[in-house]
This record gives sequence, C-alpha cells and structure tokens, in this order.
Amino acid sequence: MQPVRVAVLAFEGVSLFHLSVPGIVFGVTPAPTGLPPHEVRYCAPTPGKVRCDQGVEIEVPGGLEAMTSADLVIVPAWNHPEAAAPAVLTEALKQAHARGAQVVGLCLGAFVLGDAGLLDERRATTHWACCDLFVQRFPKVNFLPDVLYVDDGNVVTSAGTVAAIDCCLNLIRQRHGADVANRVARLLVTPPHRQGGQAQYIEQPVPVLPSESRLPGVLEWARENLSQPLSLDVLAEVAHMSRRTFTRRFREATGTTFVKWLAAARIARAQQLLETTELSIESIATEVGLGSALSLRQHFASQLHTSPSAYRQLFCEGRQSAVDTSEFQAGTPSITSAVHV
Repeated sequence: MQPVRVAVLAFEGVSLFHLSVPGIVFGVTPAPTGLPPHEVRYCAPTPGKVRCDQGVEIEVPGGLEAMTSADLVIVPAWNHPEAAAPAVLTEALKQAHARGAQVVGLCLGAFVLGDAGLLDERRATTHWACCDLFVQRFPKVNFLPDVLYVDDGNVVTSAGTVAAIDCCLNLIRQRHGADVANRVARLLVTPPHRQGGQAQYIEQPVPVLPSESRLPGVLEWARENLSQPLSLDVLAEVAHMSRRTFTRRFREATGTTFVKWLAAARIARAQQLLETTELSIESIATEVGLGSALSLRQHFASQLHTSPSAYRQLFCEGRQSAVDTSEFQAGTPSITSAVHV
C-alpha cells in the first residue's frame, strides 16, 4: 500500500496543537487495518528553527518544495489573519492545488487559503471569533459561520482548535472509509465522527448533574434506532425527563436542535452504509429512518450538496485514488521533525 504524502506548513508563532494534529491522527499507532502509511513532512517558507505559540522551538528541515509532491497540504491556524499571507506561500498553495493536491486550512489557516484565492465561490468556515474579519476580507466566499468543518471538493476548512481533529478524521473517512476513521478515533480516545455541520460554538458545557449525564447514552441509543420514528417525546421518555427539560438539556449539550441533530445523524449513518455496503438507496433510506429514496436524496442535497448515488461513486473513486498515490521520497521517515525546548 502506497503512503499518503502530507505536507504541514510551519511558521513563526504557529499553533503547536495544530502543528501536531496531522501527525497524531495520520500517524496513529498501531495503525488500524485499512489505513495506509502517511508520510507527514513539515515545511516552512524559510527552513530552520521556528518558534511555536507555546514557546517551543521546532527545527523545520524543508522548504515549501515539500508541497510540490504532497497529496495533502495542511495550513495550521495563521497568526496574522488581518494581514495578507506572503506571496511565496500563497503561490505555493495555488500550485499545489492546481496539481491536484487537497488543500486544508485548519482554523485561521482558512485565511491563507483565502489569500491564495482558493476559496472564491466556495463554501468555507473558520473560527467563530474571526467571522466578521473573514467575511470582510473574502466577500466572494460562501461563508458558513456555525459549522465544524467544510469540505468543498479538494479544498477543506475547519473551525477552531479541536475541530482540527474532526477535520483530519473526516479526511481519513473520505479516503479510507468510515470504519477505518472510527478505529483511528478509538485509538485516539476521541468521538468517532462529528458531522461537519455540527455547531462549532456551544455556550454552555455538557451537563454534569447525575440526572443530566444520561443524555450521551440517550443519543447513542437514538443512533442505534434511527430506523424507528424518533421524536422529542420518545427521547425524553428514554432519558426519564420531561419534554421541556430534555429540550433544554439537549440544546445545551449539542448546540443544535433535535430536528437538526436527528437529520445529521441519519445522513451520517446513510453515508456509512453507502461507503460500506451494496444496499440500494431505497433500503438505506428505510434503514436510517427517512422512509423513501426521495426523502434521502432531498436530505443529501440539503446537507451535502450531492446525491446518494453520486456520493457513493465519488467516495469509491476518491478511495481508489488515495490507494494509488505514488511514494513521497524513498527513505523518508514517516514523520519528520526535531523538537527543541
């Protein structure tokens, strides 16, 4: 199985967390069956020592030429979103994108993709705290302020901080399937998959009172019974709460409404069945509780801007192209970096 080549940008003041996420997710050990090796290389406009936001100095051995042969190019949160990124960087990103690489902007890294013109007429997101600035600087972008990540073809953007993990897990899901992504998530002890459309900013923390801690179990029960006619009343009864209390706790814990959460859960399950089975569209619609193929197509068009059939075909093609990637460099270590404190 050929390795997937990943180039991660490093720069002065880069987020140490975002710099680490690709190596942690793509380099998880032991690698689950079905996950090919990922060669993660770090590059910088000027090779040498780079100081991260936490004061840690990292030795970056390579320049932007690492982007010229990468399958994935990842830009961590940019530390000067109010100013345009250097031309040498945006030009390297444009060339990588034109060559066919998938380009990813984590958090404020979306600003760099915007400066490169890669987000014009595309859907994109970034950290909620910089929404106004993003819209001001990139008026041609179809900006989605309340989502975790957005996948628009071979250009991907994510919301703040921990959403970077969700974004990278989704990249694995795209290329290698839901089962592989879920196994990686279990090894990382993180939720298996959060839909990109989930709210990125939740004003209140997940409830911790004993009577409220049942909610995660109720949501898991709902995911296992999607074929049933689920409703607020049904879930409130399972949670042993009143409808009013359950509605309030649900919004506090998920940051969204029950109707939106249920629709996203059903589409996520439909995606998994399209990826891993040969079931007909009609059968999948019944399995996830949407009743008919027409209803499933309508939900796919609304949430994913595609059809179930096109998704299945595109997923299979994308997975095959990921398996067929050529080698990065002979003898290159899987993850290359030296860290000095």
